[in-house]
Amino acid sequence: MVTRVFVEKKPGFDIEAGHMLSDLRDVLGVAGLTGVRILNRYDVDGLTPEEFSLAARTILSEPNLDSVYPEDYKLPCRAFAMEYLPGQYDQRADSAAQCVQLLTQGERPAVVNYGDGMAENLHLPSSETS
Repeated sequence: MVTRVFVEKKPGFDIEAGHMLSDLRDVLGVAGLTGVRILNRYDVDGLTPEEFSLAARTILSEPNLDSVYPEDYKLPCRAFAMEYLPGQYDQRADSAAQCVQLLTQGERPAVVNYGDGMAENLHLPSSETS
């Protein structure tokens, strides 16, 4: 069974989101943008619910730096996702799978990582939304 979790850096540790916000405003000219959130979405297959819960708290996130959201988390604003193309190496997913295998002392699970970005308070004119 595939289980999903979303992981986001807590405020103050979300440096990458701040850089993306700056790039979107300054380089692309998206002036109406007031905030950006970056969530890493992990889809993991091959773990029991107990193993997944432990892996989500110890491998897929850092409890003191990250907020973890369940798979039914509703994105509160406009979002886009980034993923590797088939055949491209995903170091984050491979490292997570290796660490989970060490944690469980079992088979290596299938892990897929997606980077989800969310733009807050972005109001585009109707000509830009299509």
